[in-house]
Amino acid sequence: MANKLANERSPYLRQHAHNPVDWHPWSAEALEKAKQENKLLIVSIGYSACHWCHVMEKQSFENDAIAQTMNKFFVPIKVDREERPDVDQIYMIAVQLMTNAGGWPLHAICLPDGRPIYGGTYFKPQDWQHTLLEIAKMWEETPQVAIEYAEKLTAGIHQAEQLPISVIPETYTLDDLQDIVRPWKATFDYKDGGYDRAPKFPLPNNWLFFLRFGALSQDQDLLDHVHFSLEKMANGGIYDHVGGGFARYSVDGRWHVPHFEKMLYDNAQLIGLYSEAYQQRPTLLYKRTVAETIAWLTREMKAPNGGFYSALDADSEGVEGKYYTFEHDEFDLLGADATLFRNYYHITPEGNWREESTNVLYVSQDEHTMIQEAGFSEEEWHDYLQEIKQKLYSYRENRVRPGLDDKQIVTWNALLMKGFVDAYRVFDTSEYLQQAIDIAEFIRQHCFASDGSLLHQPADENREIAGFLDDYAFTIEGLSSLYEATFDEQWLNFAKMLTEQAIQFFYDDEQQTFYYTSSTSEKLIARKSEIMDNVIPASASTMVRQLFKLGLLYDKQEWTDIAEQLFANVFPYIKRYGSAYSNWAIQLAELVYGTNEIALTGKDAADWRRQLDQHYIPNKLTLGGTKSTLPLLSNRQGLESKAYLCRNSTCSLPQDSVKSILELINQ
Repeated sequence: MANKLANERSPYLRQHAHNPVDWHPWSAEALEKAKQENKLLIVSIGYSACHWCHVMEKQSFENDAIAQTMNKFFVPIKVDREERPDVDQIYMIAVQLMTNAGGWPLHAICLPDGRPIYGGTYFKPQDWQHTLLEIAKMWEETPQVAIEYAEKLTAGIHQAEQLPISVIPETYTLDDLQDIVRPWKATFDYKDGGYDRAPKFPLPNNWLFFLRFGALSQDQDLLDHVHFSLEKMANGGIYDHVGGGFARYSVDGRWHVPHFEKMLYDNAQLIGLYSEAYQQRPTLLYKRTVAETIAWLTREMKAPNGGFYSALDADSEGVEGKYYTFEHDEFDLLGADATLFRNYYHITPEGNWREESTNVLYVSQDEHTMIQEAGFSEEEWHDYLQEIKQKLYSYRENRVRPGLDDKQIVTWNALLMKGFVDAYRVFDTSEYLQQAIDIAEFIRQHCFASDGSLLHQPADENREIAGFLDDYAFTIEGLSSLYEATFDEQWLNFAKMLTEQAIQFFYDDEQQTFYYTSSTSEKLIARKSEIMDNVIPASASTMVRQLFKLGLLYDKQEWTDIAEQLFANVFPYIKRYGSAYSNWAIQLAELVYGTNEIALTGKDAADWRRQLDQHYIPNKLTLGGTKSTLPLLSNRQGLESKAYLCRNSTCSLPQDSVKSILELINQ
């Protein structure tokens, strides 16, 4: 018999539909059942590409004895964290407060009203059974102990990441930036790139900050480490050399063996990062990495409605990485090329992934020497390599593919929209722009409620999930970027409309902060802000950056005022842990170095934008066209081509070429 997850839209929830556990989706019905029966809740949170989520399901949730305990004493609720990030946020904070650790699978045992009393991540089956029986006994014999603890823990959840309102500094300085960067640099791994730790996550926004700050401050050592790290990632096993795209992280310290799941949000950001890195220091590796990753996304992750799916699992046929790894003999398919490419990808008879006796493809930093010794120019090798990759890909396609999570999350699609725009502006490939427009149209046509508010994902037969702050913030960012690439003001007006909604639904004027959940959404045990940047930048930092940007474009001082105050509230915390505030640090760099507002008018505006994008100017804002309603372009209309550089509410005299604008910027 299937449980109540059988008709859910989420693949992760459906994976648990035939467990003997009487799972419920997160719903008012499940919470009411717990209250009526006076049972504790088990809130079990994960996602479809989570390896250890699958392990715990097999060990515990398919175990009849454990299922009997869960069903008898508790109301079990299964949550897809990607579908309900608000629920995940609350219980992640709770588990971190209780255990000083967090991750997935995430488990919280809660009072019938949802307040947590116990939590953890992965449990071995015997430990899970023992824990459940002990807590059930405690709830039966001494419920007041649980209630008192829940009150204290819930108070801690309310206080977590709650920022006092700070005085806005008169100015921010280069010293402020250096105070953040100095201790941050001490964590660098100069041998293998990235940070000196394992596992290793790409953390695209961290390296985007270092790239921009390194260029603005002319810190060559910092730029060198950024590029060294990006090369290590693109050459490492974390990158799929056969099909394109990056896995979520490597389990080791040298980017070799990945956790093989591929997430849309990582690849969306990495497309933008590698495009921008190419703009700063052009290399064929970066261009190839962007092109191959985009090819994978459009080939395997794009839905017919123009949006993109969420993730590919790590496992196939129940084995992690089986789809991606190669045995030594399998390279025989390359015929006379086999030996050369076994050496190139480090394929050995015993396997370079010793624990599993198989091979994860990776490339050495000294590949240039090997290419030269083989008698190829870099361009010739690139063409040759594509032929080899196609042969390996065709062979691999005969294998059982990893599972696809076909949810279409607005935040992640918006990140990809921005990634496509970045790639288009750097490489001037029209297909990339069209992909970005397709996502914008997907969001416009499929991701709005009947009341005109943004959704978190397209509605299904079960429910509509209202958009969270990140859905708004990243969609605004993607649309404003799309405007900068096209000068089509429909995208900017779309972004403006969403900004007005975001302020209405998420901004608290008294606390002077943005909450993660809308004022009209379901009320959970706490309403939290999302301040710290993670693998994905925080919704609050992204919203603040867009308010600064749109405040400039629309000359809306009230939006700039909100951004300035919230930034001032966060500013004292940035230097404490730069990696967790990297998007805030990007904004700080723009406040210190200023923004180059470049207005391009007349019939050559689009062509001049292309010329401008051949140069790396990390702190620029581009606007233009022949007809515009924007304040900066008022009285600057017509077909005659002119360019203006504006800084701090002051604009230059009209310039007659991009070269003249660049000279003004570099003065």
